[in-house]
Amino acid sequence: MATENKNLSEYDKNTIPNAKDFRFGIVVSEWNDTITEGLYNGAFDALIDCEVPAQQIIRWNVPGSFELIYGAKKMLQTQNVDAVIVIGCVIQGQTKHFDFVCEGVTQGIKDLNVQTDIPVIFCVLTDNNMQQSIDRSGGVHGNKGTEAAIAAIKMAYIRQQASIAHAYNQPLLASGAIQIEETPRKIENE
Repeated sequence: MATENKNLSEYDKNTIPNAKDFRFGIVVSEWNDTITEGLYNGAFDALIDCEVPAQQIIRWNVPGSFELIYGAKKMLQTQNVDAVIVIGCVIQGQTKHFDFVCEGVTQGIKDLNVQTDIPVIFCVLTDNNMQQSIDRSGGVHGNKGTEAAIAAIKMAYIRQQASIAHAYNQPLLASGAIQIEETPRKIENE
């Protein structure tokens, strides 16, 4: 998403589903920790602002952005979360290492989203320089961590509503919500 003329920290709480019963995991890269701490703080503060109790937010640290994939996978397998946010920062250097790390992390997180039923939200900055990362982790463009937290809430809600819709054999509305009939339809083989 382009950040020009956009503050990543702005959201309308009236458009955010109720998040007080959701449980979130956040996996944070220790590499470029000045940036990743800012992103984490943005995500944590947004979740708290949207009434997620602090004890329902689990944080794990991993050494670098490439390790976010394994950390997220293990969190999905062991922590009974409704969504996971992965937070990292890779800054362009003079070698192709940047390209390999960015591609690997992107594909790894995509794979987790395809292979599991729990959304994994990508909050990995892939910037050309440190200033761009500062600008997107609490600087002039706001905080990509905040944006990731709001995405996590919305995706956890879609997952919840899809499960309910499936149980009641009802379609999801365009909003991601379902409309349940007064009496559920009889499910075959009951």
